[in-house]
Amino acid sequence: MKVKLAKTAGFCMGVRRAVEMVLDAANRLQGPFYTYGPLIHNPQVIEILAEKGVTVIDGISGVEPGTVVIRAHGVPLQAKQAFVDAGFSIIDATCPRVIKVHTIIGKHAKQGYATVIIGDKHHPEVVGLLGHAKGMGYVVSQPDDLDKLPSLERAIVVAQTTQDGHLFDSIVRTIAIRFPHFKVFSTICDSTLQRQAEVREMAKSVDAVVVVGGRNSGNTRRLAQVVEQEGVPAYHIESEEELDYDAVEPLDSVGITAGASTPNWVIKKVFRTLETLPTQKRGRCRITLFRIQRWLLLSNLYLAVGAGCLSYTCALLSGIGPGFTSALMATCYVLSMHILNNFIGREAVRYNDPDRASFYDDNRLILLTLSAISGAVGLFMAFTLGSAPFLVLCIISLLGLLYKVKIIPARFKIGKNIQRISDVPGSKTMLIALAWGMVTAALPYLSVSMQITSTMIFVSLWASTMAFVRTAFFDILDMQGDRIVGQESIAIVLGEQKSFCILKLLLVIFFAALIIAPVIHLTTTLAYGLILPIFYIAALVMAFERHWVVPGFRFEFLVETLFVFTALVS
Repeated sequence: MKVKLAKTAGFCMGVRRAVEMVLDAANRLQGPFYTYGPLIHNPQVIEILAEKGVTVIDGISGVEPGTVVIRAHGVPLQAKQAFVDAGFSIIDATCPRVIKVHTIIGKHAKQGYATVIIGDKHHPEVVGLLGHAKGMGYVVSQPDDLDKLPSLERAIVVAQTTQDGHLFDSIVRTIAIRFPHFKVFSTICDSTLQRQAEVREMAKSVDAVVVVGGRNSGNTRRLAQVVEQEGVPAYHIESEEELDYDAVEPLDSVGITAGASTPNWVIKKVFRTLETLPTQKRGRCRITLFRIQRWLLLSNLYLAVGAGCLSYTCALLSGIGPGFTSALMATCYVLSMHILNNFIGREAVRYNDPDRASFYDDNRLILLTLSAISGAVGLFMAFTLGSAPFLVLCIISLLGLLYKVKIIPARFKIGKNIQRISDVPGSKTMLIALAWGMVTAALPYLSVSMQITSTMIFVSLWASTMAFVRTAFFDILDMQGDRIVGQESIAIVLGEQKSFCILKLLLVIFFAALIIAPVIHLTTTLAYGLILPIFYIAALVMAFERHWVVPGFRFEFLVETLFVFTALVS
């Protein structure tokens, strides 16, 4: 089965902004914390916010004053003022696109204009828009509602930002004929229009479309309606558990789209469920190979093999010659620590990689045993290389084990509540990169020569950079889950766009460095060949950034192949 994911699926700008504002505040603030009505129309997000102590309220009565978030849909002016008067602190998470409509309505209401809103009468956004019309607002949900309008000498027409574009155009055409003096403002969000246009095109090339999102989400329901208008079956679900396998399994191709309030991890669950669906149209051999690939990826075995490959490459690059012991040390260390990291960070894994979380729950004993054995073997290999490699590996292993442990007493905490290594912003990405550089390049070099040379430093930096690019890339994919658990990865600290810029800059720097290094006798001429892996990972980053590829097992496998590719080039 071919599974196609819409590029526009998932959080829109306004929803992402609102969720990030609430999560950041929930991880930072003390005291009662509320949202005025559901922050967004998605049950999974509301459930997570409840777990973090964020309570949904419908009004002030009987509520202890605290911090209240104005949800993305916006509220009437009088509702916001009521909270201020009652002593609440306000975080306004109203979508900027909705605020723009508020401004248009408010400006014209002061000039005596009535407001005609094309939208769903009971939708929270429309209720908020009406609250800015100074009692002169009217809602039109379908063309027939125009007959119910009173005689209006001066009026403006706006749209609910998530309204169906075709319906809006249809009503506006009628208004142009019947009420030519009305001023029309096209206020449907670009994201909504793009989402609807994309799913309309998608419906022409697939057998069915799965629409993921809350049932009370208006824009999600409209996506399903758009699909059905194209004569294609639409399955509106809130989670992968609602998939109709009997209906989907016989299909050759399925599209997936999602509403503006659907988080990435929910979409990922649906995508992976369909991606791994063992349909009869797949040969048994293909199914078996896919399952092996999946096991290697989820268990981190493939990543560990990549570490061994990187160690082999670093040895050749630095001119010390490949060593089986060094490669095995790197393989075992990475396998052990990455398995432990997934157990230690299982809260974030639950959102970032639900399939991996389930895999670790189902194979807990096997994986913990594998981690312990590989860790012991890695330390033994380091011991055979010498006392210095053994001591260094013990130290970085200990740091890995202490990553989530409180090592600074509360009374001595640093900065904004830094008591653990994990509390340091960006520490995970940096420490993983440094550890990879040490075990794949520095320690093997030190086992041959106890001198710290420019060659060792350069090769270690190159290995660390490759690991950093890989880890930071996955950090970008995992931003929503990391933010939920309050983990400040590099991507969250810098933001997605700046993170991509950093990755590209590092790749450009080492592209140039690999060309120069052999010329100044810093490395062997293998450096020229290692330009290919630079292009390889750069192509994957660019493909993802431009939505040419979809995150899934196959894409993640390609990313993890980076280190294997370095060995193949060698």
